[in-house]
Amino acid sequence: MTAPTTGVDRASGRPVVPVRGAQRPLGQAEVRVTGGFWAGLQATNACATLEHCESWMERLGWLANFDRVAAGTSGSDRPGWSFSDSEVYKLIEAAAWEFGRTGDAAADAMVRRLTARIAPAQDADGYLNTCYGHRGRPPRYSDLETGHELYNTGHLLQAAVARLRTTGPDELVDVARRAADHVCATFGTAGLCGHPEIEVGLAELGRALGVPRYVEQARLFLDRRGHGTLRDIPLGRAYFQDDVPVREATAFRGHAVRALYLSAAAVDVGVEFGDDALVGAVARQWDHTVERRTYLTGGMGSRHQDEGFGEDWELPADRAYCESCAGVASIMVSWRLYLAIGDVKYADLIERTFYNVVATSPRSDGRAFFYANPLHQRTPGGVSDDDAVSPRAESGTRAAWFDVSCCPTNVARTLASWQAYAASAGPRELTLLQYAPARVTTTLDDGGALAIDVDTAYPADGTVTIRVAEAPAHAVALRLRVPSWAGGAVLSEGGRTRAVTPGFAVVDRPLVPGEEIRLVLPTTPRFTWPDRRIDAVRGCVAVERGPLVLCAESVDLPAGTTMDDLEIDPSVPPAQLAGHRVTVRTTDGTDVVLVPYHQWAERGPTTMRIWLPAGRPIGPSDRDSVPPVS
Repeated sequence: MTAPTTGVDRASGRPVVPVRGAQRPLGQAEVRVTGGFWAGLQATNACATLEHCESWMERLGWLANFDRVAAGTSGSDRPGWSFSDSEVYKLIEAAAWEFGRTGDAAADAMVRRLTARIAPAQDADGYLNTCYGHRGRPPRYSDLETGHELYNTGHLLQAAVARLRTTGPDELVDVARRAADHVCATFGTAGLCGHPEIEVGLAELGRALGVPRYVEQARLFLDRRGHGTLRDIPLGRAYFQDDVPVREATAFRGHAVRALYLSAAAVDVGVEFGDDALVGAVARQWDHTVERRTYLTGGMGSRHQDEGFGEDWELPADRAYCESCAGVASIMVSWRLYLAIGDVKYADLIERTFYNVVATSPRSDGRAFFYANPLHQRTPGGVSDDDAVSPRAESGTRAAWFDVSCCPTNVARTLASWQAYAASAGPRELTLLQYAPARVTTTLDDGGALAIDVDTAYPADGTVTIRVAEAPAHAVALRLRVPSWAGGAVLSEGGRTRAVTPGFAVVDRPLVPGEEIRLVLPTTPRFTWPDRRIDAVRGCVAVERGPLVLCAESVDLPAGTTMDDLEIDPSVPPAQLAGHRVTVRTTDGTDVVLVPYHQWAERGPTTMRIWLPAGRPIGPSDRDSVPPVS
């Protein structure tokens, strides 16, 4: 177990800092991404998406809501949903992580500018909300089921954590502290929010500031949930996760984002209080959900009606919801479980979700987004109007903004902090979890300094070269994640080459500055068969290459061919083309080009599908060679 963290945690640049666990997260100063796939997405996020989000919030009056509360002029004409405040807070969080990552003055200025808008709207007792509790608005906490007041506050607290850990105490942190004090004073004995989020915000702010009562309040909220406290609705109390206590649930259920935010908080609280049973309960729910309720892309949420999980094996490709925010929340849960338990499977799902959900949402220019991420688009969507608000989450093209625009800011804050999920450390080991060109530097528990440079074109190529820049004289363990799909991986180090299996490839010895260690992961395109219990895609096959899920788009089909005509010949292995493209052979002998799923709809409205009908039944040899997946 790593040593507890106490007191104010400044400039660590880590979204999550547990007091104990199998692994220690590394901060922004310890992992510097220097190029490659994720550096490109981060650069676009910084130079386009952050400004884009602020511009839309200004245009729609979501920022002016704070000005009106401060001026006492709020009224019934307030624009935006009750949770629009949270988008401002998520944007602040994104800008804070971006400033911590690069020192960009524009990102810092954005944090200060937005803080100056929200701070004057805070009431003397710490309450801060533009939808409730003011002139012409409903009373405070008059709709705990759908009002989102505590949900908004939770995102405010997470924004303050980002600021505190990248810059230090400032006005935003003061605002968040007063808000947290208000929540503890108001809800110390009763009350619950219909949308979990306050719990994860309180837990992490309590850690960052060294204020135990915030974490205790998070625990109280968790213990209250699942007892039918909230008003019932036609979708049922599972929508709020108020049907079954957290410890008794067997799988993630109900509204996907709510379920995952709550589960992330449960891990935080379980770790904080040494409650292994609570952490174990979430781990069991994760296992069940990943096996039976998660899509090949890592997406979660199969029902549009409640943005929620379906039953086991209910995974329709064309009606998949897979909200981008649920992908972000899934990463939050998996990361916390990895830090607590140390199992590589959590990092495997994080990678899958990053490449095939988070990276799929933003358009290449960072100014339009997918809200939902189906695995099959039957009809081309309309051409997106970049000057209009999309009223719908469902579309075949990315939209510049949504009536409910939670996904752009959620993706923005996650991309700005991507490096926080790339590596971890233990008492005497450094673990690489996600691969990108980077400098990784840390100090081990014994005080020894370890620094490595990572060189890779991953995921375009599976070769990862590590050059040791600095190392202690004694033996240390360098652990490299071998993904679950990477059978046949090879590790070269110390003058020898050896096969390594999925899990962790470990080099445990004194490392020599200047030496190279090379991991080669096979990225040959491969067929993936679904579990036969998933009725919606029975008889179909998907294609993956490395961590990327591939798809067929109608723009790549032969003339006169539609998506309904496709029938793949699985006896012919998929073949790699330049870049990330792959071809598959159809039963009529035609080759069809597949592209990475995260790139779909970049060339305009198209039909698309990931699961392709196979020209013969699935045989025993197929099931033996490829593990069933969702």
